[in-house]
Amino acid sequence: MIVPVYNEINAIEGTIKQLHDTLKKEQLKYELIIVNDGSSDGTGDKLKQLTDLKFTSLEHISNRGYGAAVKTGVKKSRYQNIVITDADGTYPIKEIPKLIVGLKDYDMVVGQRAFSNLPNRTKPAKWFINKVANYVAETRIPDINSGLRAFRKNSFNCFLAIIPNGFSLTTTITLGMFIGGFDIKYTPIEYFVRKGKSKIKPIRDTYNFLRLIFKIGLFLAPLKIFLPVSYFLFIAGVGWGLFSWFYLGKFADSSTIIILVSALQVLMLALIAEIINHRTPNFYKKTDNE
Repeated sequence: MIVPVYNEINAIEGTIKQLHDTLKKEQLKYELIIVNDGSSDGTGDKLKQLTDLKFTSLEHISNRGYGAAVKTGVKKSRYQNIVITDADGTYPIKEIPKLIVGLKDYDMVVGQRAFSNLPNRTKPAKWFINKVANYVAETRIPDINSGLRAFRKNSFNCFLAIIPNGFSLTTTITLGMFIGGFDIKYTPIEYFVRKGKSKIKPIRDTYNFLRLIFKIGLFLAPLKIFLPVSYFLFIAGVGWGLFSWFYLGKFADSSTIIILVSALQVLMLALIAEIINHRTPNFYKKTDNE
């Protein structure tokens, strides 16, 4: 059980107690790892005071990001099954045992938040991000960046080379596992009002999420990114050629040819990228051993 923490002095004690109560009630064998990611509000001192609660405390001297904290926790974990959740009280800890049970048949089990329960200011961005992600993964992704999920350590390690240090960790492993053919299950959960101030910045984080999705698409499914660009250039070239012929009274040969050649170049680049993708050892693809 891994909990990344950054400036959660008011919520961390309650989260730890609730985790212990829930997991002990189910008589599960577990370890609790709290990763303090360079908190500046006294969270680190608070953790040192909780001597009556059993957990492993890991420290980042400076704030390195959510993804870095999770990677630190996974690296130190002794068990193959990993569960991550936030420390801010937004996710229902009581649902964690269901996620763990699901790992018997799946590589990752994700707590699916109802779209209506998400903060209003983030809904438009999340809707658009999901549409782009669904296109890249060629499947419907119910919740791309839920912070409550259980996964197998060896499956997570397949994506270490491309997992970022920021909030995009959940988006990366979700897209990566879908594209790589891993088995994923979604379980509906409640989503509560967070304790404390949100660290999400909608405009900046939406831009970063979209950039990440295209980056993962280029890395894992290049045809999904390059082919639409090639099609667009081809249609634009043909359209401009016909327009210049019928409405300008002359054929704009040079500009039309440049656009069409660009479409061909992008198409060739897409095919080369796809060949490289298939010939390179697919460390992110699920194998029979996983």
